[in-house]
Amino acid sequence: MPYIEPRRNARGEVTSYRIVVSDGIDFKGDQIRRRCIWTPPRHDMTERQMLKEATAAAYKFEEQVKNGYMIDQTQKFCDYAQYVLDLKERTGVRPSTIDRYIELLRRINPAIGHLPLGKIRPQHLNELYKDLQVNGTCSNTTKAIARRTLNNTLREMEWSKGRLARESGVAASTITAATAFKPISMKCAEAIAEALEGEFDEFFKVDDKKVPLSDKTVLEHHRLISTILAQAEKEMIVVYNAAAKATPPRPKAPKPTYYQPDEMDDILKALENEPLRWKAITYLLIDTGCRRGEVMGLKWDNVELDTGLLIIDHALLYTASKGTYEGETKTGKPRAVMLAPQSLELLNKWHTEQLRLRILNGDRWVRSDFIFTHDDGTVMNPDSITSWLRKFSERHNLPHIHPHAFRHTAASTMIANGVDLVTAASELGHANATTTANIYAHQIAVAKARAAKVRGGVFSTREQPAKKKKKA
Repeated sequence: MPYIEPRRNARGEVTSYRIVVSDGIDFKGDQIRRRCIWTPPRHDMTERQMLKEATAAAYKFEEQVKNGYMIDQTQKFCDYAQYVLDLKERTGVRPSTIDRYIELLRRINPAIGHLPLGKIRPQHLNELYKDLQVNGTCSNTTKAIARRTLNNTLREMEWSKGRLARESGVAASTITAATAFKPISMKCAEAIAEALEGEFDEFFKVDDKKVPLSDKTVLEHHRLISTILAQAEKEMIVVYNAAAKATPPRPKAPKPTYYQPDEMDDILKALENEPLRWKAITYLLIDTGCRRGEVMGLKWDNVELDTGLLIIDHALLYTASKGTYEGETKTGKPRAVMLAPQSLELLNKWHTEQLRLRILNGDRWVRSDFIFTHDDGTVMNPDSITSWLRKFSERHNLPHIHPHAFRHTAASTMIANGVDLVTAASELGHANATTTANIYAHQIAVAKARAAKVRGGVFSTREQPAKKKKKA
C-alpha cells in the first residue's frame, strides 16, 4: 500500500503530497522505495479533494512501479538528452548528426529542458513548436554578423577565404557567408576572431533577431525530442512518449531541383575553361550523381583508369567540432558505377597533373591518396564544392548551382529513360527503392504518363473521330 504524506507551506496549507511505494528488496536485504511528488492541478481544490486525487495518483504510481517503470520525477529533460546523445555517439551515430542534435537542443532546452521527464506533456511540445514557427524561440539562437573590419583585415594580411577556413577550422561556405555579411553562429564567429588574433567585437556584431523557422526545421526538433523520449520510454523511465501524442507541423515534400538538357549544355560549355581539378569534380558529380562528400572521399584505388569502373565506399565529411574526416557513405554500403568516357578522360588528366604537383612539392607533399586534394596534397573540405559552384555560376551568369541538383538530374535522367527503381536506387546509393520512389515521385508520375503515348499507338491505324460541325 502506498504511503501518502501532505506537504504544507508556512501557513499550514497543503501544497502537495509526497508519495512513497515499495519496490521489493535489494541485494543487501533492504527495502527499495520509490518516491514522487503529486501537485494539485488546480488552486481552488479543497484539502479533501486533493487527498482523494493524490490517493488515486498514489495507487497509479504503485502500479507503474510494479510493472517495472523507474519513474523519476527529478531527472530533467536536458540531463537525459545529454545521456541519449552520449549513447548515440557510442553506438556509432555520425559526428555530423551529433553536431546537428546539439544545435537543435540549443533551442529545445531553454523551452523544456528544465522539465522532469515524467511531467512533459504533448501541450508543452505543441507550444514549443508554435513558438519555433513564430519566433524561432530562445536567445540561444543569437547570430553574429561581420563588420567591415573582417574583410579589411583579410586584405591587409593577404589571406584568402580558403586560408581563413583552414586556420579557423570553420567551413569555407561559412567564411563566404561571413564575408558577405550574412549571419553565422557565435561559435564560428569566435573561431574566426581567434584565428585572426583579434577580439570578437572587433570583427563581429551580435544579431539577436528572432527568425521564424520553417516547418521542415521545426519537424527536425520534434523528431529529436521524440527520439529522446522514446529512449526514456524504452528504459521505462516514462510511461509514454509525449512526442508521439504531440502535433508537429507537416511540411510539404519539396520537389527535387534538376537541370534541363539546355541548362546542362550551358554548364558544360562554361566548364571548358575552368581549372582541371574543379572541372573533373563537377563532371563526376554530373556523371555519377554522387553526393559531394562521396566525390571528395574517392581515392585512386577506387577507380580503374583504363576501364572507368568506380567504387564508391567512403565519404569525406566535415563538422565544426571534428573538422574534415573520413567516414562511411550515407547508407554504409559500397556501390560501383561505370564512368562516362568524358569523365574518365578528365580523371586521367588530373592524375597526371597531381603527379606533377607531387614532384613539384617534394618533401612538402602531404600523402593522403585522395583523388582530389589541394596543390600540396592536403585534403579538401567537402563544403568547398558548394562555394566553388556558387562562384562559378556567378562568373558565367548561370542560375544558382547546387551540387545536389546534379544528383537529382542524374536520377531524373535515369527515370525518364526507363531505368527501373531498383537499379536507380543502387546507382544513387539509396538504402532501398522506396527511398527513390518517395523522392522522385513527381518524375516517376511524368514518366508513367508518357507511357500513355505508347499505349495510344494501338489506335494509329484506325480512323480518327470526326469533328462535329458547329451549327450556324
